[in-house]
Amino acid sequence: MARSEINRSGEMEVFVCVVERGGFSAAARACRMTPSAVSKLVSRLEARLGVRLVNRSTRAFQLTPEGCGFYERATHILADIADAERSAGAGEQPVGRIRLNTSASYATHVLAPIMPAFLERHPGVTLDLVQTDMVVDLLAERTDVAVRAGPLKSSSLVARKLGDTAMVVVAAPSYLARFGAPETLEDLESHHRLGFGYVRSVEGWPMKKGTGTIIVPAVGRVQVSDGEGLRLLALNGAGLARLAAFSVRGDIDAGRLVPVLEHLNPGDREAFHAIHIGQGGPLPSRVRALLDFLGERGRIS
Repeated sequence: MARSEINRSGEMEVFVCVVERGGFSAAARACRMTPSAVSKLVSRLEARLGVRLVNRSTRAFQLTPEGCGFYERATHILADIADAERSAGAGEQPVGRIRLNTSASYATHVLAPIMPAFLERHPGVTLDLVQTDMVVDLLAERTDVAVRAGPLKSSSLVARKLGDTAMVVVAAPSYLARFGAPETLEDLESHHRLGFGYVRSVEGWPMKKGTGTIIVPAVGRVQVSDGEGLRLLALNGAGLARLAAFSVRGDIDAGRLVPVLEHLNPGDREAFHAIHIGQGGPLPSRVRALLDFLGERGRIS
C-alpha cells in the first residue's frame, strides 16, 4: 500500500476500539465490520509498524508493551482530531467529556467549591468525576486526569504539582471526653486509632521519638477506604485519625475536631499532583483546560 493511501486515523480508530471493547469480535460489531476484517487491519498495522501490538489466543486478549504505548498515543491523536473538528465551529473552546479521578477528600474540600466556576468558564465541557483513594490505572480506567496524594513513582505519567499539606492527628471532643487526650506515645496504646484499609506509601503514623521518627501502626477496630470516610468517623467520635490538614481545617476552626499530640508531629507533608498520560505530547484542549484550572484554583496547602 502506498504511503499516501494509508488511512492512519482510520486504523487508529479501529485499533482503539479493539482495545476498549476487549477483543476483535466486539470491536467488529461496534465498527460494523467483520471480525476477520478487524483482525486483518490490526495485522497490517503491526506489519507496517514492525512490532506486535496484541498477543492473541482463543481465550485471552492482551496488549503488548508496544501496544499499550501505541494505544496511549492513538487516543491522544484521535482526541486532538476531534477537538480540531469541533473547534472549527466552536471558536476554539474546549469541548467534550473529561474523566477525572481523585480522592474523596480532595473532591469534597477542594473540587466541589470550584467546579461550578470551571463549568461556567467552559460550557462545552462535561465532567465525569470518580472518587477513590486507591491508585488507579489511568489507561485501564480511561481516565484523563487523576489527582493523587503522596510520592509519585517513575512512570510515563506527567505530573503537575498542586501543593502539599501538613498532616494532623485529630479527635472529636466527644471522644476525648470519654477517653481523654493522649499526651505520650505510650498513651496511644489505649486509644482507637482509625486507619486505612488499603496499602499506602507509609503504613501508620509517623511520630517524633527522641531525635528521630517512628511509625505508629493504625490498629484500631475500624479501617476505611478513603480519607473522607475517616474524617466522618472521627467527627462522630469513633477514634483518633491522622488526616490531611486541608480536609479538617474547617472542622478544627469550628471546634468539631481537636488536634492532639502536636508536640510529637514530625512535620511531614503530603504532596498532591494532577497527573495524565503522556510525555510532553499534545493534550486535548479540554484536558489542558482542566489542568490549567486546577493549577490556578485547585491548589492546596
